[in-house]
Amino acid sequence: MPENIVQLNGVSKQYDGTQALKGIDLYIRKNEFLTLLGPSGCGKTTTLRLIGGFEQPTTGTILFEGKDISNVPPYKRRVNTVFQRYALFSHMNVYENIAFGLRIKKLDEKTIRYKVESMLKLVNLSGFEKRDIDSLSGGQQQRVAIARALVNEPEVLLLDEPLAALDLKLRREMQQELKNMQKQLGITFVFVTHDQEEALSMSDTVVVMNDGEIQQVGSPEMIYNEPKNAFVAGFIGESNIVDGIMRADRIVEFAGERFDCVDFGFDKDEPVDVVIRPEDFQLIPLENAKLQGVVRSVTFLGVHYEMIIESSNGIKWLVHSTAMEPVGTSVGLDITPMDIHVMKKVMAS
Repeated sequence: MPENIVQLNGVSKQYDGTQALKGIDLYIRKNEFLTLLGPSGCGKTTTLRLIGGFEQPTTGTILFEGKDISNVPPYKRRVNTVFQRYALFSHMNVYENIAFGLRIKKLDEKTIRYKVESMLKLVNLSGFEKRDIDSLSGGQQQRVAIARALVNEPEVLLLDEPLAALDLKLRREMQQELKNMQKQLGITFVFVTHDQEEALSMSDTVVVMNDGEIQQVGSPEMIYNEPKNAFVAGFIGESNIVDGIMRADRIVEFAGERFDCVDFGFDKDEPVDVVIRPEDFQLIPLENAKLQGVVRSVTFLGVHYEMIIESSNGIKWLVHSTAMEPVGTSVGLDITPMDIHVMKKVMAS
């Protein structure tokens, strides 16, 4: 197992009495691509800025390779940051932008040229050395910003929503390029985004945050298939979330029916949240179905149909299927025990 390179212990952050982070614990491993994911205001950028040294924690400690760096300034940390606004120098060409940090270190010109040319090759910008920054596309500017950060050979690269300004096609291309760069360089990437698809497709580890707290940490597959609570289930992909009652171990009641499930360890008759992904429903004949409903809408989404199916008790199920039934048709729904996710209710504080 890779060793931890960054560790946050009980870290909180207040701004003018507002609690942006509420005592989080988090470790980041060497050579890991870790993504902080959550809605606006959840604390993910604050966490990134604390790791980068642009903010100091109100309480708690930040360790880098086991040493406390909570009060170490950014320029003394082996960390570099790529911001959403790339902050490139418009009066310098591409070469000089990338070389800027090396010149501050007073490296010799031969070493600077070698390092800059290596970075240009890595980000597919060989031949762009003399280009003006303002003549570049958004994707090219982003590559220059990444090269400028990487040329200083940081142990950790922090990326604060660096793809947000790009169009969808370029954004997806850059997602793959960033992941390839991270694997090729073997350094730790900490990436901030509010885009669930981006987080799932790029990351080794996803940290889901909300309201200044960490909701769940895990692999993309775990976060999607085994959400820890209703917030994670609702934020990561689309989900049907309904009230249920855990009647016994591996038996849950919802929508007026009892179903076998794989969850256990709840109190008898404990109120729970039941989560079912839209793609986990199967359409079956009415006579074989515990769940029944009427198709209220059908939308073709290319690889599947999205249907809203309303049951007699008013629950509207979101269903994704390659099969389709016309609006107004009565249908049956089936769900396997493995695809029924039962989780504890989060009580309002």
